[in-house]
Amino acid sequence: MKNNLSQKLSEHFTLREFVRSATAERLHIDNTPGWEHVARLCHLCQRVLEPLRHRFGRIVITSGYRCPRLNRAVGGVSNSQHMRGEAADIRMVDMVVGMQMFNFIRECCDYDQLLFEHSPRTGGIWLHVSCRTDGNNRHQAIIQRSPSPAQRSPSPALPQMGRERLAG
Repeated sequence: MKNNLSQKLSEHFTLREFVRSATAERLHIDNTPGWEHVARLCHLCQRVLEPLRHRFGRIVITSGYRCPRLNRAVGGVSNSQHMRGEAADIRMVDMVVGMQMFNFIRECCDYDQLLFEHSPRTGGIWLHVSCRTDGNNRHQAIIQRSPSPAQRSPSPALPQMGRERLAG
């Protein structure tokens, strides 16, 4: 049974935003979530994304629900919360706004995992945020630091990037 992609998950978010994927389209992957995934996405929207939107305005979801096949295709970890409908990746305009959003979620929202991430290859930055419906949120906040110019080189002797763990 297909879900209605126009279904509202909350005041400002629809299911379409959480299931659309260029990779799924290109590989003809059916990324349709079950009702339990949709319920978890609603919870994520209510607990984290709506408060974030009310504070910062429009938010662009770059990755939401992923079926297991799509998760493998995009190189997601095998236990990704995206597959349970508990996580979303949010596009950042710049580092300053990204850090403001990171700090707002860390200080004002009930979340499980909050990651400030970037791609050294593309220069893209995003927030990964998850929220569990069972209430066992870890409040794990991690900032992936930008690599220095020397670390951007292909030298195998240098680490590609660091991570900074913050107390939740």
